[in-house]
Amino acid sequence: MKLKSLLLRYYPPGIMLEYEKHGELKTKSIDLLDLGPSTDVSALVEEIQKAEPLLTASRTEQVKLLIQRLQEKLGQNSNHTFYLFKVLKAHILPLTNVALNKSGSCFITGSYDRTCKLWDTASGEELNTLEGHRNVVYAIAFNNPYGDKIATGSFDKTCKLWSVETGKCYHTFRGHTAEIVCLSFNPQSTLVATGSMDTTAKLWDIQNGEEVYTLRGHSAEIISLSFNTSGDRIITGSFDHTVVVWDADTGRKVNILIGHCAEISSASFNWDCSLILTGSMDKTCMLWDATNGKCVATLTGHDDEILDSCFNYTGKLIATASADGTARIFSAATRKCIAKLEGHEGEISKISFNPQGNRLLTGSSDKTARIWDAQTGQCLQVLEGHTDEIFSCAFNYKGNIVITGSKDNTCRIWR
Repeated sequence: MKLKSLLLRYYPPGIMLEYEKHGELKTKSIDLLDLGPSTDVSALVEEIQKAEPLLTASRTEQVKLLIQRLQEKLGQNSNHTFYLFKVLKAHILPLTNVALNKSGSCFITGSYDRTCKLWDTASGEELNTLEGHRNVVYAIAFNNPYGDKIATGSFDKTCKLWSVETGKCYHTFRGHTAEIVCLSFNPQSTLVATGSMDTTAKLWDIQNGEEVYTLRGHSAEIISLSFNTSGDRIITGSFDHTVVVWDADTGRKVNILIGHCAEISSASFNWDCSLILTGSMDKTCMLWDATNGKCVATLTGHDDEILDSCFNYTGKLIATASADGTARIFSAATRKCIAKLEGHEGEISKISFNPQGNRLLTGSSDKTARIWDAQTGQCLQVLEGHTDEIFSCAFNYKGNIVITGSKDNTCRIWR
């Protein structure tokens, strides 16, 4: 094995190793999730070198420099103030979803008008209209981090795969017997997973357009699905009150997470794939051991349904958004609530951390999005201007652009 190059990964902090093994170029990552501004770099490098034979003594100084650069980046907590940059009247009929590519250079919108549109973030110009679905385009995604493909899931029961560059449709995935409501690319961008009202999820091969597996086992519609970071597990959340963990390589059921007493609204892995977070209409979030499927904590405190939940990039913090109009921040280690986000005058349907993990973005039916301090829970900014409820909002990878999508049929770019 021969080390070819070292690359930095800022969010979450880590170093990527490119190396040659039997003439093949491979990559592996060293996660530095506990890195902080006060970490002793020399001691950390020594520890890393003990565990990683590719990092020989001759690389010590280089690795130290890289980690110091990561430390500096972590120290620059973004205190960015967002201003309205553009209002886009995206579609004639209502919008369903909004998604950014990794850099934030372009984004996509899905709509009841049966199309998905691709937009240039910097100019607000429409780059392409992806036409071909025969019903509402509901679930949309880029194959981040690559960003060269788009998947669209529709009420016409099909999913289509498109080229970002040309707008050409590569494949139409047929097989579901009801509406597709959620989808996701695996991190390697070799598979697309689709979740449907027909109670199944399906995995599709991006290269040949064939169905790889059907994931059967839920007794009601699947409304949430996501891969873990390594791409070997996928979780599906359903209206049957359960979440199922599947082996993405075999299509087999690994665990069923039973414990919620109402519909599941969200389900996701933390970065190191050790924990699963689930949110439910039963007003609670649950934290599960991803290996054995046992519930390790129930996060309570909300007075109404949980509509969204997420980890920050390092997996140290958890955020929950509820129909009670508040959001909460929990410590993943202690499972205690560390801040309550109060100020919205309607239900909060979306919540996400910026990549740095020091800010939270919420979108609400009160027609505003808000930016919050993730440590104190203080509201730093109210993004006003939409004339109807906001159902979609997201940061780009750098955390300096926000997109909001509303039932008023507009998208707003804030930067």
